[in-house]
Amino acid sequence: MTERAESTLLGKIRQAAADAGLDAVGVTDVAPFLAERRAIIERKTAGLHAGMWFTYGRPERSTTPASILAGARSIVVCARVYRPPEEDAPDVSGIRRANSAAVAAYVATDAYGELRDGLERISEILRHDGHDAQIVCDDNRLTDRAAAARAGLGWLGRNTMLLSRELGSWTVLGSVVTTAGLPVAAEAQPDGCGPCRRCQTACPTGALDEAGVLDARRCLAWLVQAPGAFPPEHRDALGHRIYGCDDCQVVCPYNDPISGLSHDRRTRSQRQPVQVGAGRDARRGSIDVVALLGMTDDDLMGTFGHWYIPRRRPEYLRRNALIVLGNVGDPTDPDVEEVVREALASPSAVVASHAVWAARRLGRDDLVEGAKAVGFLTHDSDGMVAAELARSTGPRISSG
Repeated sequence: MTERAESTLLGKIRQAAADAGLDAVGVTDVAPFLAERRAIIERKTAGLHAGMWFTYGRPERSTTPASILAGARSIVVCARVYRPPEEDAPDVSGIRRANSAAVAAYVATDAYGELRDGLERISEILRHDGHDAQIVCDDNRLTDRAAAARAGLGWLGRNTMLLSRELGSWTVLGSVVTTAGLPVAAEAQPDGCGPCRRCQTACPTGALDEAGVLDARRCLAWLVQAPGAFPPEHRDALGHRIYGCDDCQVVCPYNDPISGLSHDRRTRSQRQPVQVGAGRDARRGSIDVVALLGMTDDDLMGTFGHWYIPRRRPEYLRRNALIVLGNVGDPTDPDVEEVVREALASPSAVVASHAVWAARRLGRDDLVEGAKAVGFLTHDSDGMVAAELARSTGPRISSG
């Protein structure tokens, strides 16, 4: 392919990306990400991955983009801005509404679906031009932030997110690995965090105590996706979050529309959140946890199954919802009492143990004693319920 043909093909790719609503496009080569591989292995050895498979599972593969496609020569990396939390949303203001759970902003819209549509268009152009192409999106085959940084879309910030002076960090990332030899479209951007420590200070659990290094053992966004019991020491910090945590992005100056450091996101008004049911207020990205806990397992997975739920078992989403209910539930609401009572009777030790915690946080020890009196709380092969019954539950934070 001649230099002129390469430039023409890249121009077509950029136009297709723009037509599909993508906000940034960059190109890099398929050389291994050796520094990132070393960092992943070091953090995994130190236990900072907390059992997380994504990225950490096979670092030799995820840092070797040439292994994704035979004959690969280039990676087209794309970013799509998604709608950040509104200023009056719970994540921003700190307001905790009774029985209401917050979800991370990136799942309040179908951001990955829209990104994938754009990547499909780019793939079609490449294939039409005679090249092979493979989409890699939200996929542990590629360290996507490292690829985006090397393609000039931003830098890896102190909060581990990809940051851009133009886009901030409210973006989802995806790539097309191709056999086309495309010209590298930009140089890597220099670090722009400087002395800023806002994200480290704002992290509810101190998971960012070292710049650019995340301790997944304390990261709420990972803990809501991890199997087993939710760590008791972080339940209070989880607050009203049922899925994800946006705090380190909310406080970042590159995401502040007033500071002038981020571009004027028309997406705030044009890209509308999607309705997903269960009493969800899509504008605020919130969910009625009482309604969620009242759903059948089939309905729950049908509604929220696009989220990553450990082992595809709805008991883990119920676990998260019960922690939220213990933190912000209205103890005088009869519907709250009903769903807690039902959770205490659950044959799932995960659900029943966290129902014990929720009941006690709500000041309803009577519900726990009632469940014990009728023979509930006995499905406990791994001792999870017994451990919760023996544990002292701390005082509840005010919900207002």
